[in-house]
Amino acid sequence: MDTNTLRTDTRFAGQIPELYDRLLVPMLFAPYAADIAKRVAALAPSRVLETAAGTGAVTRAMARALSAPVDIVATDLNQAMLDRAAMTGIDKPVTWQQANALQLPFDDGSFDIVVCQFGAMFFPDKAAAFAEARRVLRDGGTLLFNVWDRIEENELADAITDELGRLFPDDPPLFMKRTPHGYFAQEAISRDLSAAGFDAMPRFDTVTHRSRAASAQEAAIAYCQGTPLRNEIESRSGASLDEATSACAAAIAARFGSGPVDGKIQAQVIAVQR
Repeated sequence: MDTNTLRTDTRFAGQIPELYDRLLVPMLFAPYAADIAKRVAALAPSRVLETAAGTGAVTRAMARALSAPVDIVATDLNQAMLDRAAMTGIDKPVTWQQANALQLPFDDGSFDIVVCQFGAMFFPDKAAAFAEARRVLRDGGTLLFNVWDRIEENELADAITDELGRLFPDDPPLFMKRTPHGYFAQEAISRDLSAAGFDAMPRFDTVTHRSRAASAQEAAIAYCQGTPLRNEIESRSGASLDEATSACAAAIAARFGSGPVDGKIQAQVIAVQR
């Protein structure tokens, strides 16, 4: 991934945080946040670090799932996402801190669990990020994260990408396929974890849910305007952001019907012990 593409793919700013939190969290991230939080609670940690926390979907789920007093530190590269996260009330104390997952500002061995929901795909150096997670974990601690499966297993993202390819045939916006759905191969993930210093074998679970939206238009807005896909669309000529969103809404309606949208989503959940 070149520097310009990396910058575009990781820029969650402007209207993106609000749309992401309001539309994409319930559509995509909430069911997996509950899944991750349940797994965290089963490990009974006393101190948890979350990287790539975004607008706090997992943070809120962990606060609900963890019954005992737990120190939760939630970090993200994008301050705008953390600002949105901090606006939502959480019934347990949370430390929100801007931080790069490749250069964590924490002491060695200072957390029981490092959690990352759908963030590893964005790390420019996966092994380096995993090595940082390993460094701040105590002996016996767990790195717990998830990644989206291949785009063909995620019906709405696939439909959006196909339609944008038709709309911009000379330079299709491939953010969804390239980044959110570009890091799913178990062999590659295992290799990166090994390179990061994890000796234990990672455990992989394939978890399937349903993604629901009130309408095709809402789903199209969520993807086209509430993710960095927006940056790719806006950088192209031939169709405006609103025109591209409308085209994607029509494509979703043609595939899923004119009423509420219900599509398959699938992810890999990975746990590895230090």
